[in-house]
Amino acid sequence: MEPADRPAGHHGHEQKLWKLAVAAIGVVFGDIGTSPLYAFRETFAGHHQLTLDTAHIMGVISLMFWSMMIVVTLKYVTIIMRADNKGEGGSLALLALVSGRTKSKRWTRGIILLGVFATALFYGDSMITPAVSVLGAVEGLAVAAPAFGNLVVPIAVVILIGLFSIQKGGTSRVGAFFGPIMLLYFGVIAVLGIISIVQTPWVLWALLPNHAIEFFLISPLQAFFALGSVVLAVTGAEALYADMGHFGRQPIRISWLWFVVPALMCNYMGQGALLIRDGVLALESPFYLLAPANLQLPLVLVATAAAIIASQAVISGAFSVTQQAIQLGFIPRLRIDHTSAATAGQIYIPLVNWLLMTMVILLVLFFQTSSNLTSAYGIAVTGAMLIDTCLLGVVLFRLWGWKKRYAIPLLTLFFIVDGAYFAANTTKIPDGGWFPLLVGFIVFTMLTTWAKGRKLMIERMREAAMPIKIFIQSAANSASRVPGTAVFMTSSPDGVPHALLHNLKHNKVLHERVVLLTVKISDAPFVPDTDRIKQEDLGQGFHRMVIRYGFMQDADVPAALKQVHTCGEEFKMMDTSFFLARQTLLPAERPGMMIWREKIFAWMLRNAESAMEFFRLPTNRVVELGSQVEI
Repeated sequence: MEPADRPAGHHGHEQKLWKLAVAAIGVVFGDIGTSPLYAFRETFAGHHQLTLDTAHIMGVISLMFWSMMIVVTLKYVTIIMRADNKGEGGSLALLALVSGRTKSKRWTRGIILLGVFATALFYGDSMITPAVSVLGAVEGLAVAAPAFGNLVVPIAVVILIGLFSIQKGGTSRVGAFFGPIMLLYFGVIAVLGIISIVQTPWVLWALLPNHAIEFFLISPLQAFFALGSVVLAVTGAEALYADMGHFGRQPIRISWLWFVVPALMCNYMGQGALLIRDGVLALESPFYLLAPANLQLPLVLVATAAAIIASQAVISGAFSVTQQAIQLGFIPRLRIDHTSAATAGQIYIPLVNWLLMTMVILLVLFFQTSSNLTSAYGIAVTGAMLIDTCLLGVVLFRLWGWKKRYAIPLLTLFFIVDGAYFAANTTKIPDGGWFPLLVGFIVFTMLTTWAKGRKLMIERMREAAMPIKIFIQSAANSASRVPGTAVFMTSSPDGVPHALLHNLKHNKVLHERVVLLTVKISDAPFVPDTDRIKQEDLGQGFHRMVIRYGFMQDADVPAALKQVHTCGEEFKMMDTSFFLARQTLLPAERPGMMIWREKIFAWMLRNAESAMEFFRLPTNRVVELGSQVEI
């Protein structure tokens, strides 16, 4: 069964539900699972310090619990995860789903820009997550063994270099250990929390919403600032949606509701109980001080392993998002290596890997502590969550046709919560929040520049293209025909490709069989084999062919051609030549976009991976011909 045909909820996984649930704990919940390392401490000791008393501690615990219930459980797990694009999730999958069903061009443009900006913010998040998670874990050394306090940053850098260095070998083997390690981690933090709760059992009353409400009534301004740190408890919520394609809805829901939430809340309440008992003495690291002195070093090791897993999930996510963006036309072609023959989703993109590593290490060296980094953390997460709520509004009204009396109160709740978190995090822009915004704007500019430039280039080439029927009538009889097959790759399914005109002009011959081939990427994640190829016989040995792929699939042109049996004799690679056009941009008198963007587009075009490698064409059967285009 093709992925596109699988039931979205199960996504074709026939393994037992509990196995998938354990695997999901290992991959999906690493980011949100490592939040206890720093989230509770930052609320009281961060940039907007909060008075350390019982009322505020109970208020913070209540805020964290109800944030998890509203943002993660209700918004993501219950509602947004139903908005899957044939089983796939994430901002780009949601964007493709929404824009494909929305008819109004004015609406569609705004929706696309929102979805692209959410994707751009994700890259900022994927730089900060490894830095803050690994630093937060390694900082436990300063608590467990103060003599090693000066080695925290060097050890974190070494771990991060090692983590990015192993990416090219694939994560399938390491991934087998992720689930058990995260199970151990969640089990340990839950037990430590329960031991602390037993000593101060009335902290359990903090789960009631009245403590959060009283917090805002007693100190409204402090409560507002506290939201900027409380949101750290739900960072990683978007990962639940993005990784839905790997595990399906049900395993993620089971893991979250029955294991992850109870473990996290036990730990947060345990930290709160410790602060109630010990006050400022425990504020240095309430997470590590939950453990007895002789168990703090083992806890550092377990927490560091969890932080590495959290980082791995975000790095893998960056690879997947980049692949989707390439297929949807927002990023130029990049080299993509497959690290697993069995799992199509396990990929490695060298350029993304080394750029991420460089930025993560610079962040660690620049910010030095997890406390400083948390200022940069929240803005990207809350921005992406707010955009997801906007897209959800379109889903509820346009796709699902919900009645206003149900949709409006729900969306109002989400906009109030997400808006409050985003507003609270804007106060941290001077302290580091500028970083993900800067990364987001740079990436957004590059994504939109590539999409606009590519669209303009295709339009200009289409304008200059000769109608194919006229070409066949004039060229078929006048040019000499030679044995074999020529495949001319063209981005437009109309007109004569530039490479064909250049080949006829210079070589003055045509092959016996000429195939004009266009590869199209669908806005669905998968296209079944039965819908892969559309072929039209144009006469005189000319054929028009369109090969379609989903945005989660790889374009393997030779493999697709081997499946074609309606285009004369079968394709043999040794008798087939592939002709590609390499465009050179020329400045136009009336440019379609600003000159500085045109220069960025030209640079991206020059540095894109060749179509030969991207479409997996045999290197000894490819001919490249240059052409010039004005945009």
